[in-house]
Amino acid sequence: MTAATHAQFPDRYAAIVIGGGAGIGAATARLLAARGVQVTVVDRDVAAAEDVAGEIRTAGGDAHSAHADVTDEPALRGVFAAAVGRNQTVHAVINSAGIQGPLGRRSHDVEIDEFERTLAINLTPGLTIARVAIPHFLERGYGRIVHVASIAGKEGNPNMIGYSASKAGLIGLVKSQGKEYSQDGITVNAVAPAVIRTPFLDSQPQEVVDYMLQKIPMGRTGTLTEVAEMLAFIASPAASFTTGFTFDLSGGRATY
Repeated sequence: MTAATHAQFPDRYAAIVIGGGAGIGAATARLLAARGVQVTVVDRDVAAAEDVAGEIRTAGGDAHSAHADVTDEPALRGVFAAAVGRNQTVHAVINSAGIQGPLGRRSHDVEIDEFERTLAINLTPGLTIARVAIPHFLERGYGRIVHVASIAGKEGNPNMIGYSASKAGLIGLVKSQGKEYSQDGITVNAVAPAVIRTPFLDSQPQEVVDYMLQKIPMGRTGTLTEVAEMLAFIASPAASFTTGFTFDLSGGRATY
């Protein structure tokens, strides 16, 4: 068995991680920084973003924090401009922001405003981020956009209509954008995790966790490290011939 390898990054490679204050985003920001990437950690919780950025700097990495809500296009434009000012360019944007939306109710019991809010946070930023980042990427002939979707977007989860629909829409958006910019040096991809071991999972009733696990052929949850490794690869120069694709991170639950 050969040793595992990972994506390599050139000097002064710069990435923005949206939703980087916790969970998948924080794990990804830490991993990218450990591999020499200049990271801007963005979160609506600015203290959480600064905690992650500060941890990275303490470890010898290059990181800044920024406050922005993923639904706020002017704020995202400001974050992007500041990152370009520091680094002369931005190479990659990773979007891990999102909410679960209404849970435990069938569709007829879900209010329209709840549903629309879930779409506004989980789906519409796919367009907003493109509007902010892609003009810059087009000027330079290079860019990476990676979104965190979900297995729910591929298969649908009962009693999670807003979440499932928004993630399915995000997968469709990625397919469209990937084709639009396929000859411009820009890739747009996503990952579709199943159940990932996070503090949130530990707060769920065991019967809920058991239900989710029984659908995973590997019989276990994924780890934050496994997701971060995949996101780092897709955001790197090494992922140069894949675009418009949603990578499986489901332990075999979905393989398409």
